[in-house]
Amino acid sequence: MPESAPLIPFNRPHLTGRELAYIQQAAAAGQLAGNGRFTRRCQSWLEERLGAPRALLTHSCTAALEMSALLIDLQPGDEVIMPSFTFVSTANAFVLRGARPVFVDIRPDTLNLDERLVEAAITNRTKAIVVVHYAGVACDMDRLMETAARRGIVIIEDAAHALLSRYKDRPLGSFGQLATFSFHETKNVISGEGGALVINDARFAERAEILWEKGTNRSKFFRGQVDKYTWVDVGSSFLPGELTAAFLWAQLEQAESITAKRLTIWNQYLEASSALVPFGLRMPIVPVDCTHNAHLYYVLLPSQVNQAEVLRDLNARGVNAVFHYVPLHSSPAGQRYGHTAGSLDVTDDYSNRIVRLPLWVGLPHHAPREVIDRVVEVMTSLAARA
Repeated sequence: MPESAPLIPFNRPHLTGRELAYIQQAAAAGQLAGNGRFTRRCQSWLEERLGAPRALLTHSCTAALEMSALLIDLQPGDEVIMPSFTFVSTANAFVLRGARPVFVDIRPDTLNLDERLVEAAITNRTKAIVVVHYAGVACDMDRLMETAARRGIVIIEDAAHALLSRYKDRPLGSFGQLATFSFHETKNVISGEGGALVINDARFAERAEILWEKGTNRSKFFRGQVDKYTWVDVGSSFLPGELTAAFLWAQLEQAESITAKRLTIWNQYLEASSALVPFGLRMPIVPVDCTHNAHLYYVLLPSQVNQAEVLRDLNARGVNAVFHYVPLHSSPAGQRYGHTAGSLDVTDDYSNRIVRLPLWVGLPHHAPREVIDRVVEVMTSLAARA
């Protein structure tokens, strides 16, 4: 192993063993462009598990979010409420349509959009609320859906972290009129790059298919509903190739097993983390009405501890721990394109305290305890230097 390589990497993509066989099958079938049989299998899997009228594979969750922005017919100056503690794609997709992100603070327990603050952020320009299920733990969908319905606003679920997570025994991605998923290599179920748009409101289904097919009615042509296809709306190349879908199908077949294995590791971390309590670290909180998918495991440092120093010391000890988002409202583009609704004190505080730990299928059984032991070493060393 090179001297600079981490002993325990933050992430290592997991393969089920069927990916290459399915890619070979796709190649042998003679269709490498998208919307072949593997694409249809993946979409049917999502539709069945989410109870959705339509699901469309995309080449990324970013693309699915961009489709969402098109589907709700955003106009320049419209506003979209979202957390600042999220990946840039959550905002970028709507900024591209001329909309303004309105950043709202997160809850101190789940790090999700604080549903209590959303109402005050709504104006007559608000078109949508984007909820991000951080770490695969659900937002309070009851209150958010009630607020959105009462104010006539669309809910879009950014469920990039949340495949097979649930809220009150209902799958995440089934609440909002639209929902997006990621199959990036850092997610639980992967295709390298990849995503999906889930349409839960049937009124969006036909147009979504047209946007997906570059603004044409080509899908109607292939179904024999028109004698030729043509350009009928805006759109783009949102559809991934069939090789990506073939890889993804091998993953979706094992999605429940992958989730179970990740949960085992997550619970090992939680058990070992009792050793961190004396140092004032906080572990993830999962509300009783949420069933999470073990997307990631993190700890929150005490406010007086320097995050960068902890990360540096952990990596020096062979644990590839990482921070997470730089809050969007504090970024140059966030300040240019968006604005905040109220203070974002929790967002600012937690972004400087969060430490994400390695979690991937295949992580050795002893690794969670070893990682926590290294965190204890770092905290002990910092206390001795203070």
